Amino acid sequence: MRLQCEVEVVSRLLPSCGLRGRGRGTRALLSLGRPSGGARGGGVYLMVCTARDRVGARYKVQENIERFFTRFVEEGKATVRLREPAVDVCLSKANASNLKNFLSAVRLAHQGTDVGALPLSTLVPAKTSEVEKPKTKMIITSRKDYPLTKNFPYSLEHLQASYCKLAWIDMRVLCLKKLRKLDLSHNHIKQLPATIGDLIFLQELNLHDNHLESFSGALCNSTLQKSLQFLDLSRNKIKALPIQFCQLRELVNLKLDDNELIRLPFKIGQLDHLRFLAAARNKLPFLPSNFRKLCLENLDLFGNPFEQPNPLVPNIQLKIPLTLLECAARATINYRIPYGCHLLPSHLCEDLEVAKTCQCGSACLSSFIQVTVTMNLHHVAHTVVLVDNMGGTEAPIICYFCSLDCYSQFLDRSLQSQG
Repeated sequence: MRLQCEVEVVSRLLPSCGLRGRGRGTRALLSLGRPSGGARGGGVYLMVCTARDRVGARYKVQENIERFFTRFVEEGKATVRLREPAVDVCLSKANASNLKNFLSAVRLAHQGTDVGALPLSTLVPAKTSEVEKPKTKMIITSRKDYPLTKNFPYSLEHLQASYCKLAWIDMRVLCLKKLRKLDLSHNHIKQLPATIGDLIFLQELNLHDNHLESFSGALCNSTLQKSLQFLDLSRNKIKALPIQFCQLRELVNLKLDDNELIRLPFKIGQLDHLRFLAAARNKLPFLPSNFRKLCLENLDLFGNPFEQPNPLVPNIQLKIPLTLLECAARATINYRIPYGCHLLPSHLCEDLEVAKTCQCGSACLSSFIQVTVTMNLHHVAHTVVLVDNMGGTEAPIICYFCSLDCYSQFLDRSLQSQG
């Protein structure tokens, strides 16, 4: 029987010599069994193999265990105290279930149970792969170093593959289920596979300086909703982000610099964990109305061709009287009536998802008045990079009004504030 974990063998004689153990374990392979080629009646041993000692140290088990310490076994920790030599074998970072089974077998061997009833292994030196610490980080910065004939270690948590001229994402990367950080910057990637969403622990995704033209809505509806905190899409060719983008509610840092964005996500204000937003050098004419709901630490919108706002020149899309569809849509949203594709046609659900919000708080779908007004970006961010070379920190933002009455009240307030 074998168990992979971290082990520290601590001599109980050390304190009498004025010495202490290191206090931290080493990656090891524990085996319970009999020596290779030994007689059938030979004793049962506990063997500890490490990267420095792959041959292993052996400890007799039968009637040689003074005590088991299993208080923290559910956390993958336990200690086996031996009589001779006077050492404690401290186990940690083990699979709890495997650890329980292993300790049960050791206890039976200590009690002298017939070896035929024990799950014993042949005691042979450990393979290097069995005692090496699992590799969690790999950095590749050139095409010649990119592995073509061997797989990536499945234990990877951080993978960087930059300057490798990758035209697509390697399917082997998408099998690394423990990945937390994936850096594929400075490549030639044009499209993202939906299976990136299967990386359930992915927290950081860096796609800086590629050839992306879009970001899939399927990715926004994947498990990335619960894990992704950092996303760098800067220096690509993205013109717009999908409606579903704002489902990535755990985003803290979003980089969209140097793209071809003509608009930001309609409901960007839903990203209530977002603290750092950079969308410099794009083609943004104005900001969405939902933008004012953000609460940022740092905001960079430098170099966008923002239009000059003019609240006195509205875009009037009012339909009087309101259509039945408009009335139903407003009621559904204002009264928070549940809806979904199982109740409504999918195109109606999509329309409801992009409903506008009037200054009075009411919803409007396709009947509204739209104007652009000036907003000081310090209202949504503590630190603001200047919008232009003139030292400005203001940008145009869209406002919607559900009726002429709401628009008139807005004009009155605007004229009063100017007066």
